[in-house]
Amino acid sequence: MDYNRDMTVTILLFASVAEAMGLRKLIVPLEPTDTVGEILDRLVADYPVLARFVPNLLFALDEEYVRPSAHVGSGTTLALIPPVSGGC
Repeated sequence: MDYNRDMTVTILLFASVAEAMGLRKLIVPLEPTDTVGEILDRLVADYPVLARFVPNLLFALDEEYVRPSAHVGSGTTLALIPPVSGGC
């Protein structure tokens, strides 16, 4: 039995990242030892347009901010959040 077959993470894309990629959500395969950074590296390889956003992205796992070194568990949601500007 292949226990890793159904391991996935849902990626949520916001604002300029979603616009550039033409997507708001992805579901991608997950390796048992994956970190946010490793998933991000694979996403950039598959979606090169994402590379320009990487230096300024924030990451949230299940609505909690994390660093790129954070471990990602199966069934979690990873949000890629670009900086936002606003004003009155």
